[in-house]
Amino acid sequence: MLDDFMIRAALAGIGTAIAAAPLGCFVVWRRMAYFGDATAHAAILGVALALALQIPVFGGVLATALAMGLIVHSLSGRGFATDTLLGVLAHSALAFGLVAVSFLSGVRVDLMGYLFGDILAVSVPDLAIIWGGAAAILLLVLRRWSSLLTSTISPDLATSSGIDPRREQMILTLALALTIAIAIKVVGVLLISALLVIPAATARSLSRGPETMALLAGVLGSLSALGGLALSYRADTPTGPSIVCVAAVFFLLSLMVSAARR
Repeated sequence: MLDDFMIRAALAGIGTAIAAAPLGCFVVWRRMAYFGDATAHAAILGVALALALQIPVFGGVLATALAMGLIVHSLSGRGFATDTLLGVLAHSALAFGLVAVSFLSGVRVDLMGYLFGDILAVSVPDLAIIWGGAAAILLLVLRRWSSLLTSTISPDLATSSGIDPRREQMILTLALALTIAIAIKVVGVLLISALLVIPAATARSLSRGPETMALLAGVLGSLSALGGLALSYRADTPTGPSIVCVAAVFFLLSLMVSAARR
C-alpha cells in the first residue's frame, strides 16, 4: 500500500493535521499565531545547517525551531513588545537561512519544496517521523492538557493551583518546535502557521468546549489535507498551498454557519 505515493501523501497530511490540531487550539487561545510563524521561519536556517553539517534535516529543523522558541521565551517581557520581537527574529531567521543556503556549494537544495512543502515526495521513513512525532505530541498534550488549559485561561489561577505558567509555556514551545519539524515536508515553512491556525480557528466557531474544538480541528485539518491533495491531483496545482486553500474555504463556511445561527 505504501508503494503508492498518493497513499503516502494522504497519510502524511493526516498525521501532520492530527499533530497540529491541539497545538493550533492553544496558538489561537493564546494569540500566538505570530510566534508559530517566527518559529517556522527559523526552519530554513535549520535546513541550511543540517545540509552543511551533513545531519538529517529533521534534526536541524527541530534544533533551530526549538532554539527560536527558547530565545523568544527568554527575551519576552524585557523591554520589547512581543510582536516587535517576533517580527525581528522571524524575518532575521528567514533571511539568514536563505543566505546560508546560497553558500552551500555542491549541494542541491529544493528551496521551493522547503518553503511550500513537497508532500508528494514523502517517503516511508518520512512517514515514520511524522507519525512518531504526532504520537509524541499527542501524548505530551494529553498528559499536560489540564495544566496547559489552566495556564492559558488564567496564569494567576494556574499559579494559585501550583502550576508554573512559564513551564507550561516551555512545554508548548517544545511541542510547537516538534510540529514544525514534522510539518515542513508537508506544507513548507511559509504555510506551517496556516495549518496550525486555520483549522483551529474554524473549529472555534463550531465548538462549545476546548476538547471538542481540539478534536474538530484535527478532523478539519485532515479533511483539508485530503481535499488539498485531491485538488492538486485534479487541477495540477501546488499541493501545500492547495491544502491551505481548502482549509481557508472551511473557515469561510464556518463563518457562514455561525452567522446563520445568530
